[in-house]
Parts: sequence; structure tokens; C-alpha cells
Amino acid sequence: MLNFLLELVPCLLIGFWLGRRHPDFSTRLARPLVRFGVPVSVMGLLLRGGLSGAVLKAAAVAPVVVSLWFLAVSIRSVGEPHSSAALRLGSCVGNTAYVGVPLALAFLPEQALPITIGYDLGATLFTWSAGALVLAGGSVQSRSVFKGVVQGLLSSPASRGLLGAVLVQCTPWSAGFAEALWWPSRLVLVLALVVVGLRLGALFEERSISGVQTRGLRGALVGKLLLFPLLVLLLGLLMRLDPLMVQALVLQGATPTAISVLLIAESADRDQADAASLVFWSTLLALITAPLWGQVLPVLVR
Repeated sequence: MLNFLLELVPCLLIGFWLGRRHPDFSTRLARPLVRFGVPVSVMGLLLRGGLSGAVLKAAAVAPVVVSLWFLAVSIRSVGEPHSSAALRLGSCVGNTAYVGVPLALAFLPEQALPITIGYDLGATLFTWSAGALVLAGGSVQSRSVFKGVVQGLLSSPASRGLLGAVLVQCTPWSAGFAEALWWPSRLVLVLALVVVGLRLGALFEERSISGVQTRGLRGALVGKLLLFPLLVLLLGLLMRLDPLMVQALVLQGATPTAISVLLIAESADRDQADAASLVFWSTLLALITAPLWGQVLPVLVR
């Protein structure tokens, strides 16, 4: 737990401090990081953890569990004035790349990295396809969803990193590449956490954050940090998945709300305040809840 907090907290604080003073700096840093840094990091992490069918299995599980949760909370929120599409989406879509990977590295062996990245890929495809359509207020049609999945697959840094790792794995130099890319991969994760802090600082400075006393926000926070990971745990046990895969999937479920939820809300011009508040408070509270999940999972899943 201490290693996880020592890695996350300083990076978030540095980013938060910079974000309050330079609100536009997060965009300038995030663009090259997502375009070049994250694919290299994903490739290095996959080569280090070892490519296996676990990537595809985790990528298949992610949209299933996210869809189940989203459908359940959407049905429950019918006629509920405190709920919004952003809160429902944010209660099941986590920051699996920037927070999820350091979380897995802190509590699980390196063999869990392909599972972590596979979950991130599957959840990202859901977020930018069906999730984006729902938040935009449109009906979820098969053609639109398919188009969103294809666009998400092509634009996802995780998919580009996976492709690079597969190509390198086919060469006799894969072990050397894995060793050479390990520390650059870790550096990208550090910079990614700074970007998260930058975004949080900018949100705080813009005063677009509401208090946790809001009923809908409280429910989304409880759902994202406690109930959704519990659902992932139960489904993993029911599906009789490997214990390491169950632990890795639950840790990804326990990550705070992804910044992509806020980006989608801003592009749809809908529920921006709800999305910003959920991203902000879930990230802060996850510094407590996520390490607790990491501590109890070895006891619950053996």
C-alpha cells in the first residue's frame, strides 16, 4: 500500500499545483503523451508481463461487466431526479490506464499486467462507443455502436501498444525490447499521473466541483469505488476465472472515474458539472479505497 501511495500522491500533488496555475498545461502535455508515450508504455508493460490469451479474455470481460452495471443503474434511476447520464457512466468506467496500471504493479505480480491492459482496452471501447452515445442522448443503434467500437479500437493507445508488442514478440529481440522499454514505461506512468493531477487542479481552479453532499454524486461514488468492484469480484468467482485474473479485474474495477467521462460530457455539452465532480472526488477517495481492495483481495480470492 505504501509503495502505491508514494508513487501516486506526489505525482498528483505536483500536477494539482501546476494545474491550478496553468490550467491549459494538461492539454499540452496530454496530447504527445497519449499519442506517443502511452503506446510505448503499453508495449513495454505487455512484453514485461508476457503476452497471453489473458489479454483477450480480460478485454471481453470488461464490456460485459460494465454493460451489466450501467444497465442496472439506468433501470434503477428511472424517474430519479438526482441521477444523470454522466454519473451513471462514471460509476462504472474507471481510470484503468493511468491509475489501474500503478495499482496492479503495487499489489500484483508482473504477470497481471496483460490482464490489466486487456481490461483497459475493453472498457475503453465501451466508453467511446455505447457510453458516448448514451451520454449524448442518442439511441444505441447497432451501426452507431459498431462505428464507435472501430473508432475506439483505432484511436486507443492501448490497441496501438498491443499491436506493437505482438510485432516485437515475433522477433528474436523481444527480451531485449522488454528490458529496454521497462523504465521508459514507468516514466510514462509517472507523467500520466501528473496529467491527472493537472486536470484535477484545473477543475478545482475553475470551481466546477460540487460537494459530496449531493445525493446523486454520493451514490455514484459508492457505486464506483465499492459496489462496482464487488460486482466484478462476484462475476469473476461465478465464471471460475483464475485467481490472479479475478484480483487484477477487481483492482481495475476499483479505479476512480476516468477523465474520458468528463471529456465526453464536455463534447456532448451535458452533465459537465456532474462528470467533473465525480472525477475529482472519486480520484481523491480512491487513494483510500483502492489500496484497501488491494489488501483484502488476497484474502477473498485464493
